[in-house]
Amino acid sequence: MGQYLPCFKAYDVRGKVPSELNPEVAYAIGRAYAEHIKPKRVCIGYDIRLSGPGLYEALAKGLNDAGVDVVHLGMIGTEMVYFATAYYGLDGGIMITASHNPPEYNGLKMVRSESRPISGDTGLLDIEKTTFEYLKSSPQPVENLGSIEDKNCYADFVTHLTKIVDPADIKPLKVLADPGNGAAGIALNELLPEIPLQVDQIRAEPDGTFPNGVPNPILEESRAMTVKAMSDAGEPYAFGVAWDGDYDRCFFFDEKGEFIEGYYIVGLLAQAILQRDPNHTIIYDPRLYWNTLDIVGKLNGRAVVCKSGHAFIKEKMRAEDAIYGGEMSAHHYFKDHWYCDSAMLPLLLSARLVSRAGCSLGELVGEMIQIYPCSGEINSEVPDVKAVLAKVEAVHADGKIDKIDGLSVEYDQWRFNLRGSNTEPVIRLNVESRGDKALMEAKTVELLGLIRSN
Repeated sequence: MGQYLPCFKAYDVRGKVPSELNPEVAYAIGRAYAEHIKPKRVCIGYDIRLSGPGLYEALAKGLNDAGVDVVHLGMIGTEMVYFATAYYGLDGGIMITASHNPPEYNGLKMVRSESRPISGDTGLLDIEKTTFEYLKSSPQPVENLGSIEDKNCYADFVTHLTKIVDPADIKPLKVLADPGNGAAGIALNELLPEIPLQVDQIRAEPDGTFPNGVPNPILEESRAMTVKAMSDAGEPYAFGVAWDGDYDRCFFFDEKGEFIEGYYIVGLLAQAILQRDPNHTIIYDPRLYWNTLDIVGKLNGRAVVCKSGHAFIKEKMRAEDAIYGGEMSAHHYFKDHWYCDSAMLPLLLSARLVSRAGCSLGELVGEMIQIYPCSGEINSEVPDVKAVLAKVEAVHADGKIDKIDGLSVEYDQWRFNLRGSNTEPVIRLNVESRGDKALMEAKTVELLGLIRSN
């Protein structure tokens, strides 16, 4: 991707505003989307970034000029575009967001009917090429222009969530929520009157200036305010939750304010779902998975591996009729949500599980952490990702090797996954062991030495 325009990536559009993405480009994307997807009605939403409304106006005009009707959702999160597209039977949806990128960035996530993703191998390359051509040709509007309909879908969205997780199954737990000044605060305030949770919020006000930094809780520095708020509390919380800016990812903290690796949340949600709906298929990514396999096996589920990335996960879930798919990067996908990722359902499912268990979230994942300790994802900048992968594979040729996603090597008591970034010269390491934290830590140090050596 990026063959014609640098803002086109493997799964979406993302670039600096206005040098790479601007109203002119957004207009052309609207025209190109209409040409290739051939929709009649498309919904558009945007997150809290200041450039969002301007890009929306240009994108909507591009669609209108191609004869497409636009359903304007306003300021929302990514999962609500997925919801609105499928729930209202629309022909497509576009979310204007740059997720966790710095403030000067924005982007577009596009889906077709039933919220099926549009990525590099499912039409995004064609849209890129046509966008490039339209930027050169300045196409004329069609005779029958499309219309714009303003729609508030929050009430329907909340009803959808509470049909999946019955509020009667949730006790009045005390929870800390940190929207990070992103769009999650709006959805949370719509949801809270319908559920019994007692929620304290920090950084709740949406603010596109990012006064406390871009919300990306996968980074330790982004979690500091959440951790402090939980540790300063007089009465402990059952758990804490935080979101990124467009809330397509959510992150959890135990009652002590300690961050819980997304790996264990995948196992937790698989457990929560299979306890209510046994004998279903669960999709997992190949970076860390021993804990997931253990939980799914004990609950008579079926575990199927899939390459990381939302387009791959969604396709695999449909093919396998999976009820849930989880990535350790904090993306969680649900059959009941049209196989799309949601960051509000994990909050409700975790609350239901904690309510049922009668203990804290930390106690629920504590055993998982002891049985399958992991390193968490560790990034290293390297000059040549392929050369590093080859070097590490040669050293570990005695292990069980698979290459579903990067390089995975398994031994009896420990395993690791090493994969390159799609967007930068960075390689990502994950290590886990069977109940031996010291072994996991020693192998992590050993591998990092190998990866970072010249």
